[in-house]
Amino acid sequence: MAEASEVLMSVLSTIRVPRPGDRVHKDECAFSFSSPESEGGLYVCMNTFLGFGSQYVDRHYNRTGQRAYLHITRTRKAQKEDDNSSGSGDPPKKKPTRLAIGIEGGFDVEQDQYEEEVKVVLLPDRQEVTSEDLSSMPDVVKERVSQSMAGLMAADSVSHALQVQQWDGEVRQESRHAAQLKQLDNGVKIPPSGWKCEVCDLQENLWMNLSDGKVLCGRRYFDGSGGNNHALLYFQQTGYPLAVKLGTITPDGADVYSYDEDDMVLDSKLPEHLSHFGINMMTMEKTERTMTELEIAVNQRVGEWEVIQESGATLRPLSGPGLTGIKNLGNSCYLNSVMQVLFTVPDFQSKYVSNIENIFTEAPSDPTQDFKTQVGKLGYGLLSGEYSKPAPDPGDDPTVNSEPRGDQVGIAPRMFKALVGRGHPEFSTNRQQDAQEFLLHFINMVERNCRSGENPTEAFRFLVEERIVCQQSHKAKYTQRVDYIVQLPVPMDQATNIEEIQEADRRREEAESAGAPPPPAPRARIPFAACLAALSEPETLTDFWSSAVQAKTTASKTTRFASFPDHLVIQVKKFTFGLDWVPKKLDVSIDVPDTLDLSALRGMGQQPGEELLPEVAQPPPGAPEVKAPVLDDSTVSQLCEMGFPLEACRKAVYYTGNTGIDAAMNWVMGHMDDPDFSAPLVLPGCSSAPGTTPSEPVSEEHLATIISMGFSRDQATRALRATSNVLERAVDWIFSHLDDLESMEVSEGGRPAVESERSREAPPGPRVRDGPGKGPTVSISHMGASTMCGHYVCHIKKDQQWVIFNDQKVCASEKPPKDLGYLYFYRRVME
Repeated sequence: MAEASEVLMSVLSTIRVPRPGDRVHKDECAFSFSSPESEGGLYVCMNTFLGFGSQYVDRHYNRTGQRAYLHITRTRKAQKEDDNSSGSGDPPKKKPTRLAIGIEGGFDVEQDQYEEEVKVVLLPDRQEVTSEDLSSMPDVVKERVSQSMAGLMAADSVSHALQVQQWDGEVRQESRHAAQLKQLDNGVKIPPSGWKCEVCDLQENLWMNLSDGKVLCGRRYFDGSGGNNHALLYFQQTGYPLAVKLGTITPDGADVYSYDEDDMVLDSKLPEHLSHFGINMMTMEKTERTMTELEIAVNQRVGEWEVIQESGATLRPLSGPGLTGIKNLGNSCYLNSVMQVLFTVPDFQSKYVSNIENIFTEAPSDPTQDFKTQVGKLGYGLLSGEYSKPAPDPGDDPTVNSEPRGDQVGIAPRMFKALVGRGHPEFSTNRQQDAQEFLLHFINMVERNCRSGENPTEAFRFLVEERIVCQQSHKAKYTQRVDYIVQLPVPMDQATNIEEIQEADRRREEAESAGAPPPPAPRARIPFAACLAALSEPETLTDFWSSAVQAKTTASKTTRFASFPDHLVIQVKKFTFGLDWVPKKLDVSIDVPDTLDLSALRGMGQQPGEELLPEVAQPPPGAPEVKAPVLDDSTVSQLCEMGFPLEACRKAVYYTGNTGIDAAMNWVMGHMDDPDFSAPLVLPGCSSAPGTTPSEPVSEEHLATIISMGFSRDQATRALRATSNVLERAVDWIFSHLDDLESMEVSEGGRPAVESERSREAPPGPRVRDGPGKGPTVSISHMGASTMCGHYVCHIKKDQQWVIFNDQKVCASEKPPKDLGYLYFYRRVME
C-alpha cells in the first residue's frame, strides 16, 4: 500500500478549496440521512463537495475515481444539570433572548452540543490522514490539503444556508402612524404599575392605546389563553391604531402593535407618546414577557408531546420499518404528515423504494438536485426502519439507558424540502403551509418528473363528470375534468346541535355588549351524510350562455364521479373567509366513517332521450365580425397580481364592461368554481379565443409534458394553440375541454386511431383507474386557527393498529380523532 503522502501527491490536482458560491454538503449524505453524528460519520468529497455516508462513499469512488474525502464525525457532549455551566471550561451557555438564529442573543446552532473530529480519508484503502500527519508531508501537499480542509469546515453547509443562517424574527418596520399619531388631551395619566383591563379587570396581557390611554386586554389565543380581545374590539370601534404592551416598557423600548397594519411595529416617537400619559420610559422596569419572548418559549416547546397527546393518555412509542419519525425543520409538519401518508401508497413504494438501487445507480453526478433520487431517499428512509430508533435525551448521559419518550432519531429531509420548494414563493420558506396545497404541489412535481414510465400519482387521479342543464331549453352539456382531491363542503346549518350553537351565539353577544369574557363556544357536530348531500346537490348557474337559445340564461350543474381512483383524497373545507376576508377555521366535528361507499355518486353520462346542447353556432352570413374586446389592462394586471389566472381576469373585466376593479373582483369571486374559470375568453359566435393563431408553431417541450399525462400529440397541439403556447393555460384548457377532444383521433406513439376497434374505444385524456367507490381511511389532522399556523399530525392504520405520526414522535394511537381530520385518504377495496 502506497504511503499516504504519495497518494495525496498523486491526487493533489483533484483536491479543491471551496470558493464563494460552491455548494458544500457536509451535514447530510446525498443518498441517505447519514450525518456527521451518525455511526461512521460523513465523507465529503474534496473535489465535488458532496457528502456520503459510510455505506455510499465507495459507490461514489467507484463511479468517479475521486480518492480524497474529508471525514467528519461528531460525538454528542454529555450535558450537565447546571444550565449556567458548560462543564467543559467553555463560557456558560446563554439562553436565547431574540427570536433569531445565528446572531447574538439568538438560538444556538446545534453543533455547539458536539465534539468534532476531522481527518482526510483516502479510498479505496481508507487510509487516514490527520492534521498532525500533514505537518510531516511535503509543503505543497500540506498547504493544499490544509487549505481545502479549512475551507470545507469554514464553509456554510447547503442545509444550513437554506435554513437561513442568520434569521431574525424581530426585524420590525416603522409604523406609518407613528410620526403623525394624534393623541387626545383627555388628562389621562397611567400609573407605573397596578394596571387592569378597563372592561374585564384582567391583570395580564394588557395593552395601552397610544391615542387616548385606554388600557385593555389583548387577543385570545387559539387555545383559549391570552386576553379577551377587548383592545382589538376597541380599535374596531374607534380606529385608534397603535397600542403598547404594558409591562414591556424599558429604557430600551417596548412592544408596540399596529392594529391597522396587523403587525408588531416600531414607534420612533415612543418616548414622546408615553410621556403624554405620564409614563417615563427611563424609569420603567420590565414585568411582562415580550411578544418575542412568548414566541421563543413556543419555539422551544415545539413538539412537546403533552400539547397533542390524545385525551391525556400516555402513548406507547413504536419503531421499526414504516414507523420512522421526521424531524420538524421549522414549521415543516405539513410536509412531514403528507409524505408519511404518501409512502403508505403501494404506487409510491413501488416507484421510489422497491427500485432504490437502480435509482441510485442511475443518479446524475449531483444527486442532491435529482428529484427521483431525493424522493427515493426519503421513501427508503421512512420504510426501511434504519432511522427508527429512540432519540437520546439531550440532558441525559448517553451511557445511561432511560425510558423511551416517544421521539426518535428520525430523519431530517433537508435536501428533499429544499428541492421540492425551490422557486416556490411559499414552500421555499420556513413558514407554516396548507397540507392540501403542498400535496397538490408535490403531485404536480411527480407528474412533471414522470413523463415516461410508471406514474404513482395515477393512484389519486380521477375524472369528474359535470352535467349542465339549460333551464330554458332543458338540453344538457356534459364535460369531464381531471382532479386529485374531493373538496367536501361543511353545511353548518345542518349541525345536529344547532340549538346549542345558537344559544351560545346569543350568550356571546350578551357578554360582548356587557364587556364580559365570552363563554366557550360549542363545537358544531355535522353529519357526514349532510356533507355528502351538499357535495352532490345541484348548483344554480345564473349567468350561463346557452348555445340552444343563443343567450344567457339559468342552468343547473350537478357534479358526479366519472371514475373512482385507487386512493381517494377528501379535503374537509374547514378553512373559509370571514366578512373581513380574514381566513378562519370552522370548529366542527364530522362523523367520518372508517369505510366509505360513494357508488351512488357515480355519473351515468347522457340519459336516454336526453338532448345535448349544440356546439357554438357560427354567425349567420353577412353578420358583422366579432372583434376581440378592448380590455382595461390595469384592471387585468391587478387581478393577476392577486394570483388569479390570466384568462379568468380577462373574462372578469370583459363581463363587467370595464367598470373597474371592484366589479371585476366580485365577478371573480362569484365564478371561481365554474368549470371553465381558467379557460380562454371565447366570445359568442367565435370558435376560439381572440388572438389564437392555429398556424403558430408549438413548443416541443410543452408538447412532451402534456403527452406524458396521457394525451395524444394532436390533442396537446390543439390545447397549446388555443392558449398561445402557455403550458399552464394549456393544461387547464385541455382538462376543461375533454368532451371536445373525444372527436379527435388518438394517435399515441404514431399509431392511427383506426388501427383496431380497441384503439377506437380507448378514451382520450389522462390515464385514470376505476373500480368500486369503497374503502377504508387514514387522516391528516390540523390543530390551530388557520392553515398558516398551528400544527399537523397524521394517523395511519398499520396492521389493524392506529399509529400517530407527530414529527419525530411515532406512537400507538389510543383514540384517533377521526372526527376532526382535515384530509382523509380512502383506499379502494376490490370486490
